[in-house]
Amino acid sequence: MDSGIEMIAKRPKMDDAEVKPKLGRGGSYIKEGGDMTHSTCIIFSLIEEVGALATALKIFKDNNVNLNHIESRSSKRSPNHYEFIVECDTTSKGLGKALDILHKTTTYMQVISRDHMDNADTVPWFPGKIKELDRFANQILSYGSELDADHPGFTDPEYRKRRKYFADIAYHYRHGQPIPRVQYSEEEIKTWGTVFRHLTKLYPSHACREHNHIFPLMVENCGYHEDNIPQLEDVSNFLKDCTGFTLRPVAGLLSSRDFLAGLAFRVFHSTQYIRHSSKPLYTPEPDVCHELLGHAPLFANPSFARFSQEIGLASLGAPDDYIEKLATCYWFTVEFGLCKQEGEIKAYGAGLLSSFGELEYCLSDKPEIRPFDPYRTGEQKYPITEYQPVYFLADSFEDAQRKMRKFALSIPRPFTVRYNAYTQSVEILDTKPQVQGLVRDIQFEMQLLSDAMMKIK
Repeated sequence: MDSGIEMIAKRPKMDDAEVKPKLGRGGSYIKEGGDMTHSTCIIFSLIEEVGALATALKIFKDNNVNLNHIESRSSKRSPNHYEFIVECDTTSKGLGKALDILHKTTTYMQVISRDHMDNADTVPWFPGKIKELDRFANQILSYGSELDADHPGFTDPEYRKRRKYFADIAYHYRHGQPIPRVQYSEEEIKTWGTVFRHLTKLYPSHACREHNHIFPLMVENCGYHEDNIPQLEDVSNFLKDCTGFTLRPVAGLLSSRDFLAGLAFRVFHSTQYIRHSSKPLYTPEPDVCHELLGHAPLFANPSFARFSQEIGLASLGAPDDYIEKLATCYWFTVEFGLCKQEGEIKAYGAGLLSSFGELEYCLSDKPEIRPFDPYRTGEQKYPITEYQPVYFLADSFEDAQRKMRKFALSIPRPFTVRYNAYTQSVEILDTKPQVQGLVRDIQFEMQLLSDAMMKIK
């Protein structure tokens, strides 16, 4: 186990809510389930068209390779050709030989693996369609309904029962379903109210203008009040109307790779439970206060939504060391980021906007503040048991997005990815016909822009 992925260590018991992002550094897979543990997807097209699929299946059969899924589609790389997608069981000893034979008969082949295979052409598996987030959403690293011995709610049987209730909701959720509504208890609402009152006192002076602009809209549209915990479904629908972002319930911490992959589809994995009432201003893991007070408002801002998605798209198919860099950039931006506005420094990171004490601390003269630069930020080490000694300052969300996009170009992967909002899928761009198609789309959009400019004049 990569010890660096354990981001659930507690900070000293301060008078403040401390939260951790749903990330594990390094992208290690601590807990996998089902066939995904030993799953490899292969995308290929064959020189022979008639009977092509039968030919490919025979190669796998001859080498005793079990197939979990088979799919075909029209090729975007080669017009008038078909591509085949097969999901293989990597425990089959003949898989390597089957791939060698298949490679000799294909016009195109790409191996996308959940495992780390000894193959230079192998790319870590990533979801291509939004519904494929179902495949790893329950592969949490820790917590969920299980609590560490030093968790404030460890000895409280009623709290543990509630945590199991929320975990079960997340485990049974599937893409496209409405997020189940929950009836929060009086004690849970009281805990929310305590956090709500403390933070809303600081927002006007400490939070970025985007957060302060959107927060009243969420009060009006999503039920944000000190005596009411908003429902994830209501918040998700509001965000979808604003930027296309949606929430998805999750039982606990995901690996870096899985969590970031969700952002690529503008999906934020959100917890639904709340911290223990004995310590309303402290939590050892992300809870609904952190998600809805810290994260959700800014996902309604177009610039911040694009920036968050850029990090997610950059992670798809990236090697583990780059996943760690991207996770670190996420930590210092979406979680603990600062930005410059009208000559003043403001907080936009959710870990700050949901933490009364650290929100005050980050704008004091105690921490060191450096300019945001993904190449340097991604290498920065950080503590998880105390306030951050270093924060990174972005000139704007747009500037941070440009820098992240440039950084993404340095990630060694044999393709570029593009999110298609119409089909809610990720398109792999690695051939000339695909790029030409993208150029045509851009030319059409430019024509619309030119026409609009002419009418405005």
